[in-house]
Amino acid sequence: MSVVAPEDRWLVALDVDGTLLTHRGDVAPEVVDAVRAAAQRGHEVMLATGRSLVETIPVLRQLDIWPEYVVCSNGAMLLKRDALADDGYVKHYIETFNPEKVLKLIKGHLPDGKYAVEDEHGNYYFTEPLPGVDPTLMAHQVDFEGLLNLQATRVVVVSPDHDTEDFLQVVERIGLKQVSYSIGWAAWLDIAPEGVSKASALEKVREALDFPRSRLFAAGDGNNDIQMIEWAAELGRGVAMGNAEPEIKEVASEVCGNVQDLGLLEALNKLP
Repeated sequence: MSVVAPEDRWLVALDVDGTLLTHRGDVAPEVVDAVRAAAQRGHEVMLATGRSLVETIPVLRQLDIWPEYVVCSNGAMLLKRDALADDGYVKHYIETFNPEKVLKLIKGHLPDGKYAVEDEHGNYYFTEPLPGVDPTLMAHQVDFEGLLNLQATRVVVVSPDHDTEDFLQVVERIGLKQVSYSIGWAAWLDIAPEGVSKASALEKVREALDFPRSRLFAAGDGNNDIQMIEWAAELGRGVAMGNAEPEIKEVASEVCGNVQDLGLLEALNKLP
């Protein structure tokens, strides 16, 4: 396999759920091969995910890629490769906030919601089990008051009694300020420290690795990927998955196929 020249290397940032992983939680072998091949050719292929550290490392193992940096917790945590670390990575940059004010504000509008806080160590503290969160992974069930004085990298709110449209209206009424937030699948709200996103963390990576803005590739499918896709699409390639919502496709420079149809494969195969 030929290796690309230094001036032809791309910084490739991949969302995990709905982009690499299907709803079944698996990555198609063909996509794994394409990701590995891009890394072996010399591209800096990394993950940019809303997942915590402990949920992200197994995906790296599955892909068998070990990039210099990894973005976790929607940009609130940036990992750096370290051969001496147990999992091969150390926490390079962490952004936290006190969630008390925003939690109380949302609780007033969504009294029956499910609430969770992720801290800088990758611990989840939750009021009720959340869909898609493995309760065996550093997770602790607490009452609502037990969430208020933690230092959060992210807050998750799930409202099973609302459909997506109703939930959007509730969030709009709440008028969240001094935090960054995105709406996930169904009635799922992700809240991060103000100004923090996958894009803000990836810009730190770009600067550290000295990639020009014309050689940025980012692929995703969720609302938490919008800023990352815009960031890459400005001068490089911002790829929206076919299963993404219309507002995500609107900011992308290209749209590939659905995750279950190996859509990422076609996008990755266009790299040098």
